[in-house]
Amino acid sequence: MITLFMRYPVADYAAWRKVHDEFVPNQQAMGVVAHTIYRGVANPDDVTVALDFDRLETAQVFLVSEEVKMAMQKGGAGAPNVWFTSRS
Repeated sequence: MITLFMRYPVADYAAWRKVHDEFVPNQQAMGVVAHTIYRGVANPDDVTVALDFDRLETAQVFLVSEEVKMAMQKGGAGAPNVWFTSRS
């Protein structure tokens, strides 16, 4: 299991969340098997999304896809800080 973490600021959490929730079926079609959303305590517009994939290659393709870039832009997300992890 590979987890892709993406942390970024959003302009308006409610607006971002609406776009995110509409994009979930696309995530699943692109190989996301589970996801979790975290919000900063001090700044609720600081969002971290954890996306689980079966394979690293699938997560890498997801990350660079135009669909994901367009959804993030539509949702008002800033540039993400991104990292991959594996469960041990």
